Amino acid sequence: MSAVDMAAVEDRLAEKSLGGNYGIFTPLGGGLAVIGLALFVFALLGEGSHRAWQTFHVNWVFWTGLTAGSIAITAVSKIANAKWNGLLIRFSQASSAMIPVSLVGLVLILTLGYHDIYGHMQEALHGVSAGKATWLSRPWMSIRLIGGLALLYWIGAKLIRADLLPDLARVKRHAGGTMQARYDRMLAGYDAEANHHRIYRLAPTYAVTYALIMTIVAFDAMMALQPHWFSNLLGGWYFMGSFLGAHTLLALLVLFGTSALGIGEFVSPKQRHDLGKMVFGFTVFWTYLMWAQFLVIWYGNLPEETGFVFSRLWGPWRPVGGAVFLGMFVIPFAGLLSVGAKKTRLTLGLFTAISLCALWLERYLMVIPSVTAEAGPVVGLPEVGPTLMFIGLFLLSYAWFARTYPMISPRLAMITLEKERGHH
Repeated sequence: MSAVDMAAVEDRLAEKSLGGNYGIFTPLGGGLAVIGLALFVFALLGEGSHRAWQTFHVNWVFWTGLTAGSIAITAVSKIANAKWNGLLIRFSQASSAMIPVSLVGLVLILTLGYHDIYGHMQEALHGVSAGKATWLSRPWMSIRLIGGLALLYWIGAKLIRADLLPDLARVKRHAGGTMQARYDRMLAGYDAEANHHRIYRLAPTYAVTYALIMTIVAFDAMMALQPHWFSNLLGGWYFMGSFLGAHTLLALLVLFGTSALGIGEFVSPKQRHDLGKMVFGFTVFWTYLMWAQFLVIWYGNLPEETGFVFSRLWGPWRPVGGAVFLGMFVIPFAGLLSVGAKKTRLTLGLFTAISLCALWLERYLMVIPSVTAEAGPVVGLPEVGPTLMFIGLFLLSYAWFARTYPMISPRLAMITLEKERGHH
């Protein structure tokens, strides 16, 4: 392919980046958000208020992990100087539009929903050391979580913005008047070289902050619910599970976005294969962390540690624990083991969807047995409402990003396409 042809391809990608057909996300997301909110409010006014807030907490933990993990994909790609995902990276960056939802949800948890979620923890803290009680008190927890996530998201938003700016300069001539004016405002004072260096400063800063803040989130949002149990590995398990979940979400968004943007000719089986390898690899790593955590607890055989695991793997919670193991490891491991399954749209979509749903169940299993008054898992309107609401809010926020910013980076896409041309 000649230089003229490559320039023509880049121009086509620039045009397609602003013409994505994400129209279905807005009505579908709006409908799910309204229905979910109505069911959530209905549950709060009835006897299921505690169940509604606890499921709200599960969904907050799940979607906060996906939001931060999706930004981490960009950070890690910049650190590794990755060239395989240039056409796909913007699909994960668009998930950063969930940042306001995550922050508002956290404020609601720490105010209106605090008693239903953390009331049991406060009762369990009677008689413990003053230091631990102070550390897990509402004021200190609020400072850690709100301050930490605000810092993490601020760095992540600056990273995504810096990665967007070079593309805005390239695609703005294809944009409409209002959008072009927005791009001009964002590009005021833009310096390409300084922006390039800013990206490669922000990426490692975000990666380190991500590991630290997501560990705090895991400790405060999950481990603290059963304050006499502790695990140093839980933080790593949470943020690496979120990183895996962000890749499974990216796979599903790529499969939809390829059709929505009309770029099927550019998203090759090799790119899907590389994405499938990332999902497969982090699936194995998630399992390794789970086994490492379980082995230490089992080998120590301490009641305050084994009780947390026992209550989730035996009795009424055993089916959920089994479903998590099957959906997070056995099925995606076996399904994505072959090259063909990673390259094929249907199988890649199927196994990543199973893994993503199993990740939600894993978050459910980590939270609900610690706080519920029920004997086992219960599914009803209090559980359905918050779940639908968060899905709807994600679709709405993602649609807003797709309407506002280019969903393809022509600059990074050409690096990927030139690399593939070199392999051929």
